[in-house]
Amino acid sequence: MELEAGNQACSYIIQSQEEEIKRVALELHESINQNLYTMQTGLNFIEAGIENQEMKSYAKEMAGLMERTIREVRLLSVELYPNTLSTLGLVSAMKSYSKLFTNTFGILIDVHSSGEEKLLSDQKSMAAFRVCQEALINIAKYADTDHAKIEFTWGEISVRIDIKDAGKGFDANEVMESGRANGIAAMRERLRLVGGQCDLSSELDKGTTVSINLPIQ
Repeated sequence: MELEAGNQACSYIIQSQEEEIKRVALELHESINQNLYTMQTGLNFIEAGIENQEMKSYAKEMAGLMERTIREVRLLSVELYPNTLSTLGLVSAMKSYSKLFTNTFGILIDVHSSGEEKLLSDQKSMAAFRVCQEALINIAKYADTDHAKIEFTWGEISVRIDIKDAGKGFDANEVMESGRANGIAAMRERLRLVGGQCDLSSELDKGTTVSINLPIQ
């Protein structure tokens, strides 16, 4: 009984956090990002009217910085709350996120899906998205690779998701004693709360695989 109550409390906390994250993400997308885009357009206009080459180059540099900032804010907005998740589904949401991820980190992400995609509850979709997101961020931080892939395998009662890279890998025992273990534990706990499972395997110089198994119903 105490364990069930603890799970419900943890689930409620995560749901509350997601609602607040959604609010911040919408503010970033609908207000801040739009303002940045307007500023970039203005800088491009100013650059076109400047005759002094030094000032023209400076305005161009500032416009380029603004463009990079817009990309980063867009990625942050999607990281916080992917709008496509509830409208187009998990695979489309990961494809959209992967494109922004590639533009930001320079790591190409191939997304493949086999079988017929099934409708997941909002909680399960978000849990899977968050774990995929965490796995990709870890690849950018630690894998030292320029390529990774996400494979969805849809069955009748469950979906399997594998996030794979061919980077430098790591010693699992060593990592479990470090701060990175907290992130791995968080991924597993998030999936456990929606009835799923998360496994991780890695080998030095051969890469890492994060595997998600999630019941559809």
